[in-house]
Amino acid sequence: MILSCNHISKSFGTDVILEDVSFHVEDREKVAVVGINGAGKTTLLKIILQRMQADSGEAVFSKDATIGYLAQHEAVSSEKTIYEELLTVKEQVIRMEERIRSLELEMKHLTGEALENVLETYNRLSVEFDRQNGYAWQSELIGVLKGLGFAEDEFDKKIDTLSGGQKTRVALGKLLLSSPDIIFLDEPTNHLDMNSIAWLESYLVNYPGAVVIVAHDRYFLNKVVTKIVELDRGRATVFQGNYSQYAQKKAMLREAAQKAYLNQQQEIRHQEQVIAKLKSFNREKSIKRAESREKMLDKIERLERPSEVNSEIHLHLEPRILSGNDVLKVEGLSKSFGPLQLFSDLNFEIKRGEKVAVIGNNGTGKTTLLKILNEVIEADSGSFTLGSKVQIGYYDQEHHVLHMEKTLFEEISDDYPTLTNTQIRNTLAAFLFTGDDVFKRISDLSGGERGRVSLAKLMLSEANFLILDEPTNHLDIVSKEILESALNNYSGTVLYVSHDRYFINQTATRIMDLTGQTLVNYIGNYDYYMEKKESLTEIYAPNAQSGKGSGFFGGVEAKSDVKETPAQNNKQDWQQMKEEQAKLRKRQNDLKRTEEAIAKLEEQDALIDEQLASEEVYTDVEKCMKLNQEKFDISQKLEELYQKWEELAE
Repeated sequence: MILSCNHISKSFGTDVILEDVSFHVEDREKVAVVGINGAGKTTLLKIILQRMQADSGEAVFSKDATIGYLAQHEAVSSEKTIYEELLTVKEQVIRMEERIRSLELEMKHLTGEALENVLETYNRLSVEFDRQNGYAWQSELIGVLKGLGFAEDEFDKKIDTLSGGQKTRVALGKLLLSSPDIIFLDEPTNHLDMNSIAWLESYLVNYPGAVVIVAHDRYFLNKVVTKIVELDRGRATVFQGNYSQYAQKKAMLREAAQKAYLNQQQEIRHQEQVIAKLKSFNREKSIKRAESREKMLDKIERLERPSEVNSEIHLHLEPRILSGNDVLKVEGLSKSFGPLQLFSDLNFEIKRGEKVAVIGNNGTGKTTLLKILNEVIEADSGSFTLGSKVQIGYYDQEHHVLHMEKTLFEEISDDYPTLTNTQIRNTLAAFLFTGDDVFKRISDLSGGERGRVSLAKLMLSEANFLILDEPTNHLDIVSKEILESALNNYSGTVLYVSHDRYFINQTATRIMDLTGQTLVNYIGNYDYYMEKKESLTEIYAPNAQSGKGSGFFGGVEAKSDVKETPAQNNKQDWQQMKEEQAKLRKRQNDLKRTEEAIAKLEEQDALIDEQLASEEVYTDVEKCMKLNQEKFDISQKLEELYQKWEELAE
């Protein structure tokens, strides 16, 4: 065990943030701390790392454990280059290597006892040098830089010229290279593109030390962690497994706790009614019986009401009018900034009801594409056409549509006067604004908070074509789930840019990968994209893999009507994708029908058990035999259905 947290509590005034939090972290274990915004995740990390004092309890590390921590938005400030800054982590290894080389030269001129002494030092240093991966420190350093998205021609850039996100990536690189026994990471994926996140996942999974992560990236958590520590209303609960396994177990526990609570409440109400009835008889014996029951009722350990499931707050999106079937047609779209060619000759169409995700590395032009479609900036060449009755709702990260002088409540109520106070509060609560937060002025909000207000307004709009740029930024997991549900039930059309792979997996019906200056089309979700990425990119955007071309990428058009590819082949590829989707939908429908059949039979089986328990039945041999035969038949059918379900689930 490398870390033990014992009964940690922390309050700010009357607000209890952490209450009796206890858990431990084993050597090499990968742990996530999850919870809604404000649950105390960052506070807990600061207490563990002794950057904040707990009211009670303690965090104890194993003896001589080395610790690394990357705070949210932490950045490096230096006059060095990127490469030089990471080189500072390897100074000890570099000095050790210089000393080893010096000893090698020295030994050539020594004999006897002097040689033995130097040889002993040389062997000791060589062992330590090897232990610290000294023979591969250069390739390790370059591998980390490239993994975090820095190209070789960027290694000589000065730290002070970098953006905040790039400086954070440098800080993360330094932390990883220092190889502490336990790493603490607070939102490590915020400034990484998809390739860098995938690299970091692999790096952390194979990391020889322990890792503790605070993150809202569910796909990332699924890949990396093996234990979840959930913070809910100050309390900590530990779940073994990744995020999906935690979510499933959490739902089961919540359902069981809700049932237990409701059953106890029902029993309490029943006892109170009996007590009241006994007292109403107004006789000595009945009053004594009532008092006896009251004493028993007082001794019951009352169950705490389970916290409300925030996902019960539903955002209902519904277009005011239906658009035509053809929503957007893009032809020959190109855009450059100086010598940097982002994309060229883009051609694609979007149909009504599609949920299309645009993905790609940082700097490929995804946000630029959305801005062109919203006429915020102009394309260099090409055109786009909106279909009949298309009304756009646009969410960008600059939030031009907000009124700085208004409160959050006024911002919503003025634009949507028909909404009730409860509806406005529920909408704002879905985006993490509760209580008196709704009376804050827009001008007093942070950039992330303003983004959430803009998103809340957009979700209330009656547009039939939503264009969203990174809609899940600054949202916690519960809010992401609410947004996912809203988009999945939305009858309009959605085009969005996102790095949130779990969100894409849950909402996208089609993915367009902006790579090699072109778009590669995938009819499916993120899992389908990962399955087909290598083969389709090789066909449709070969320069994206070879690294050729001007600017970031150069390549051919890659979509359903690629000019360089025969139309017949494209039609066949498209048809094949559609057939695969149809097969998937059929399997999902079969799975649902099988689950319903299983539930029905299990219900019948439970009813038979109730009948067999009644005196009228268990004293009648003929009825008993008949019911037992029915149970046997049901068990046989269930066995077949269970097997069928497993096959369909596979």
